[in-house]
Amino acid sequence: MKNEARRRGAGDLRGAVAPRHLAQLDRAEALRLLGTVSLGRIVFTQHALPAIRPVNHVMDGDDIIVQLHDGATLASIVAPTHAAGVVVAYEADVIDPETHLGWSVVVTGYAHRVTDGDELASFSARLRPWVQRPAVNAALRIRPDLITGLQLTV
Repeated sequence: MKNEARRRGAGDLRGAVAPRHLAQLDRAEALRLLGTVSLGRIVFTQHALPAIRPVNHVMDGDDIIVQLHDGATLASIVAPTHAAGVVVAYEADVIDPETHLGWSVVVTGYAHRVTDGDELASFSARLRPWVQRPAVNAALRIRPDLITGLQLTV
């Protein structure tokens, strides 16, 4: 019920909120903001088509670590061990629907499967999935190449 009212009223907010400005975030600030949230979206290719999945993440320095529970998704993303990795994008944001203030960060880089057992155990302990699924002992490390961070300001 509350969501229906919010959806119906969303158009009413356009006149009540002054237009916002977009400010570019530098690399360090964009990565810092990624560390303040635990949920984002990984973008990858599956059956030659773009696919997006919501996933939990933790930061390891500048790298983004995600744990995947869907075997098909994992198979689509994981490259052979001798390859440079698979190109993926990762997006996370916090934007208030009422004030229209917030930020969005998009990272493009190479994803590699985490193979070190100690690292995998450490990341698995820190990653807290929102949905209960069968345990899959697999995680990906995304090394950022391109980072686009935008902040909506007054």
